[in-house]
Amino acid sequence: MDLYQAQRCGQVDYNAEGRDSKVGKGLVISDERFDSGVDSLKEDECKSVAAELERVSLSATASEPRAASCGEAWRTEINEDGDTYLHLAIIHEATEYATKMIGLSTGDPFLNTQNYQRQTPLHLAVIMDQPVLVARLLRAGCDPQLVDDEGNTALHIACKKGSLACFSVLTQTCHSSYLPALLKSTNYSGHNCLHVASLHGFLSLVENLISLGADINAQEKCNGRTSLHLAVDLQNLNLVELLVTKGTDVNRLTYGGHTAYHLTYGRNNNAIQKRLYDLTSPDLRELPESESEDSEVEEEDSQSEDDMIYDDIQLMG
Repeated sequence: MDLYQAQRCGQVDYNAEGRDSKVGKGLVISDERFDSGVDSLKEDECKSVAAELERVSLSATASEPRAASCGEAWRTEINEDGDTYLHLAIIHEATEYATKMIGLSTGDPFLNTQNYQRQTPLHLAVIMDQPVLVARLLRAGCDPQLVDDEGNTALHIACKKGSLACFSVLTQTCHSSYLPALLKSTNYSGHNCLHVASLHGFLSLVENLISLGADINAQEKCNGRTSLHLAVDLQNLNLVELLVTKGTDVNRLTYGGHTAYHLTYGRNNNAIQKRLYDLTSPDLRELPESESEDSEVEEEDSQSEDDMIYDDIQLMG
């Protein structure tokens, strides 16, 4: 039984550290929105969309000539958010209509249409936790490497949401040549999928990403932190233990010259500090020179000297 089959009855990874009672699923890192038209339509507008989908002619089947349906409105019309009828069918879980449109569009660039947030139908299928549609979109030719306006691929979104089912479909159904690139791809915050899963504490996804070939020591683009650094930032002991077990390099430095152990200074979780102290190379346990107490004293002395100079100027004035 593969991962998808094993998770069909529980599509979200609840194996996450640092739960927030206000959100229920994972640790909230930011207030960024992943939805497009998901919340943009009111109830009466939803009914209008449903009526329009009913009106649209989708009587053709995938086996009939494509030319017969090429002029249909559902291929060309978009709403104020840039959503096509396929986007809207996915958003409103009109699975029957979405399936018909996907079947009629196999190999067609229509499947990769991006709305004004640059979301493809594949992005929205992951957002809406619809793994069956994710699989159909991929098999019909939807490109999993396309990114939204925050640089997120569909796999990034699955890792943020903790959707094991969508994650499984994306990694198992997409062409094998895509997977290495997807694992390395970073969004506009500089995070790859392993970083995203780590930030949200989804341990099962972290473990699966590593087993699929994700670089456990990859550094995010902003500060050069690895997933281990992020785990310390979040004070997630379980994640630290998982990464250590999987062979993470505890001596890897950020762009500022800090090991993960350095980030334990001033933090409350003594268990993390003790665990990393035992593993960190002795010559890397001290904070870098610029962060030492001596440098702070020197900075204070320097500020005092500057104050004296300005005092002299004021007196002379």
